[in-house]
Amino acid sequence: QVQLVESGGGLVQPGGSLRLSCAASGTIFSIGAMGWYRQGLGKTRDLVAVVGSGGYTNYEDSVKGRFTISRDNAKNTVYLQMNSLKPEDTSIYYCNAYIATAGDYGMDYWGKGTLVTVSS
Repeated sequence: QVQLVESGGGLVQPGGSLRLSCAASGTIFSIGAMGWYRQGLGKTRDLVAVVGSGGYTNYEDSVKGRFTISRDNAKNTVYLQMNSLKPEDTSIYYCNAYIATAGDYGMDYWGKGTLVTVSS
């Protein structure tokens, strides 16, 4: 059984920084793309950033230049460094990863989410 566990959310003032982490555990054969999504109150869950297994990255336009996604393949962990945070970044942030366990072709897994609140 595969689990994704996020950490690092919390309350921060506008202009501040937070670093989110998400660790995958369980019987893992390989991990493809890993990413972060966010969902505000009454809104859809949207992609924030993604990093491929080879290091390719892609970002949602509003976070370019402020957020940096990275991964540590040895630790099965993905990070999201968030700088210059704005109130509109307030959301629940979800980790996502495409993971293959022994004997299957892989599927998407989700974490339970971590709340980021940007407020003075």
